[in-house]
Amino acid sequence: MTRDLVWFKSSYSSGSEGDSCLEVAVTPASIHIRDSKHPEDGPTFHVTGRTWTAFLSYASGA
Repeated sequence: MTRDLVWFKSSYSSGSEGDSCLEVAVTPASIHIRDSKHPEDGPTFHVTGRTWTAFLSYASGA
């Protein structure tokens, strides 16, 4: 299933270390996350939309 996902990374990752970030793929049921340095063979994990929203809120300090 993860091969059919559309992955994207933040526009903030375009600096000199743009390959050192996370990529995210969104589906109706979950958010998939992976390391951009190992997109084909690296590990991935997924969380619910509610968990992802809570993480983003925490990470932004809101």
